[in-house]
Amino acid sequence: MSTNKPLPTATEISAPFWNGLKAGRLTIPQCKSCGHWVFFPRRHCDKCWSQDLAWKEVKGTGTLYTYTLTRVPTLPDFADEMPQKMAVVELDEGVRINTTLIGVDESEIKVGMRVKPVFDTVSANGTALLRFTAADKDMAERIDSTPAALAAAAEAAASTAEVADKRQVRFDDEAAMKSLVSEAYSAWSNQIVVDQALIDEFAKLSGDDYWIHTDPERARKQSPFGGTIAHGALVQVLQSRLRIPLDYEVVGFNNMVNYGSDRLRFPAPVPAGSRIHARTRVKSVEKLPKGMQLTMEIVTHVVGSERPSVINDLVILYM
Repeated sequence: MSTNKPLPTATEISAPFWNGLKAGRLTIPQCKSCGHWVFFPRRHCDKCWSQDLAWKEVKGTGTLYTYTLTRVPTLPDFADEMPQKMAVVELDEGVRINTTLIGVDESEIKVGMRVKPVFDTVSANGTALLRFTAADKDMAERIDSTPAALAAAAEAAASTAEVADKRQVRFDDEAAMKSLVSEAYSAWSNQIVVDQALIDEFAKLSGDDYWIHTDPERARKQSPFGGTIAHGALVQVLQSRLRIPLDYEVVGFNNMVNYGSDRLRFPAPVPAGSRIHARTRVKSVEKLPKGMQLTMEIVTHVVGSERPSVINDLVILYM
């Protein structure tokens, strides 16, 4: 799956570190001459200058040296991680590692708190990032944050929500139908990964093969979004695959007709590799001679982004 999130590139010097993370182990170099632990990885000991180093596995426990909270993503892809809890952890061996904290609320973070490692798989080829959580947190040592895994978890949660009892509302009960109108949105739907392969298939089907959608290399260099983005029409079409959990069900009608959209907007891009989800609210209900017309505002967001990528006022006629 294509994503604009930067991922680590292993070098000859750093490869043992990244390979260790893939296997769920934290390894760092230690100087054979003086016993000093070395990090970041390099060819020599920064204490005695010896080049006689050996990679050794460590527990990864330590203390929080410092941290900061970032609330503005550097790329749209990072919107699902906001706020990022950027941190520097000092391992018990004495070295300091730049990382991110997970599984802790902002109010729980304290400089000097004990922490432990979490190995976070972030790509299909097994690439893992080293993150940390509070030492007293009951959190798995290894987690899977690939888009597919996160989407599957969200879909499972949405499926569970769907089995809840729903209030049945007859389409011809004007008062009951109008009681559905609300400023509040529903819960979020399942999630879908909009990867480059899906974007390319839509480009072939629609004939819209403009480079900002289909040429990742050129888009990385020239696009203001730092990479390819999905077609707005594709994101709109994908709304039919997003199962939004509603607490009501309209019943009693013979036909339900999709009349189209009163309003359709694309306020924010969906970068390739993003996960999207949606929620909805009933915007208006109007009784017509031929039936009951309901306007449903559906907003689709990149997961973690406050600004919607698609706003669609869908008009449905119940007869």
